[in-house]
Amino acid sequence: MSKQYETVIGLEVHVELATKTKIFCGCSTEFGGAPNTHTCPVCTGMPGSLPVLNKQVVEYALAVGLATNCGINQYCKFDRKNYFYPDNPQNYQISQLYLPICHDGWVEIETSAGTKKVGIHEIHMEEDAGKLIHDEWEDCSLVDYNRSGVPLIEIVSEPDMRSADEVIAYLEKLRLIIQYLGASDCKLQEGSMRADVNLSVRELGAPQMGTRTEMKNLNSFKAIARAIEGERKRQIELIEEGKKVIQETRRWDDNKENSHAMRSKEDAQDYRYFPDPDLTPVVISDEWIQAVRDRQPELRTEKLARYQKEFSIPLYDAEILTGSKHMADVFEATVALCGRPKEVSNWLMVEAMRLLKEKEQEPDDMAFSPENLAKLIGLVEQGAVTRTVAKTVFEEIFANNVDPEQYVEEKGLKAVSDEGALRRTIEEIVAANPQSVEDYHNGKVKAMGFLVGQTMRAMKGKADPAAVNKIVKELLTGGAN
Repeated sequence: MSKQYETVIGLEVHVELATKTKIFCGCSTEFGGAPNTHTCPVCTGMPGSLPVLNKQVVEYALAVGLATNCGINQYCKFDRKNYFYPDNPQNYQISQLYLPICHDGWVEIETSAGTKKVGIHEIHMEEDAGKLIHDEWEDCSLVDYNRSGVPLIEIVSEPDMRSADEVIAYLEKLRLIIQYLGASDCKLQEGSMRADVNLSVRELGAPQMGTRTEMKNLNSFKAIARAIEGERKRQIELIEEGKKVIQETRRWDDNKENSHAMRSKEDAQDYRYFPDPDLTPVVISDEWIQAVRDRQPELRTEKLARYQKEFSIPLYDAEILTGSKHMADVFEATVALCGRPKEVSNWLMVEAMRLLKEKEQEPDDMAFSPENLAKLIGLVEQGAVTRTVAKTVFEEIFANNVDPEQYVEEKGLKAVSDEGALRRTIEEIVAANPQSVEDYHNGKVKAMGFLVGQTMRAMKGKADPAAVNKIVKELLTGGAN
């Protein structure tokens, strides 16, 4: 009988914080920008330059720590992690080893087997390194220090996860908590959320852990899932062949769907950590913690419960609406303007989600204003436009954020409310289709649907379907008498 193996996974998640300036200097943290334009003597490691801590970084780290049930080290310090690499201008990184700001937290994830707690060992603050750009054409590497000194928190989990599904559920949970807090946009494709996967395998029921490897270069949930599966298989094959798994850092190549060794895994002593002599310890008072706690926004879990209770929205719909902070914000702002939660939910759940899928976009990419969606809902309610026309107008709102009232006026899309004009059009259509009239009188009810359809086409969708049905029926039954 073949052996059964258990996968043991822990994550180190790096999150770029949404501050306007870097952690130890006043340079911009904005993504993009020409190389080496968001730099100064501090973040390029010039001799004699001194770091000054950005208070907002501490506040964001505290907010994330409190939202993930962590204890707070009210006396915490920064340490120097020494290593030599071209994207690390000082030849050390300022991080926190001995006294990180947050410790011993947890988050709850939903798995196929129910809910599960994933422990958080610690959260610490640190600065990001620069970025190496490898120019294959010129056969050289260039360095861009724009990212150097951008503030990060590193969230280190306990080795509590057992599958790719659990890892993705954990990352989704963290991402939503951090986005709701406004601490980061957590865009994996822009590198503002990055996960390193520590993975080992052991025989099912074995008391001791296997030898772990760390995988880097994972910039999407799909890549993370593939990397976990690939590394799990690689380690099991080595064990089955009687070979040893080597503790090392590996780089995942998502195109080739395999990983290769980068370097043997360093231990803390290899980095020669020592307290940073240029930065004073951070002392966090009870009052400061309470002030951050008081400012904590409503997180997704609370929103889910409130949407169902306050707005009578089904759980499935509430999960979609709260699955993106931006979507939830648009929903709430529109409801505040028009007071029709179910109607707003329907537009977002059906039309907005359809257009997002068609355009291969994320809910965060929605750029239209709640005001314009509220105005459109108002136009439908007043009978100023038909639902058919409203869907076309919504596509314009979605794409170009047009003012629906103005757009309907300019394009002549107002619903035809003049019953006399509508009756004349229907009379012409009935007169032009004697066969359909005869079919209706012979019991073919579908013939009426054909006449209604012809009318809607002639009116370019601007007629109220209920009014059209009523008049067509009157004319047909009147003809029968």
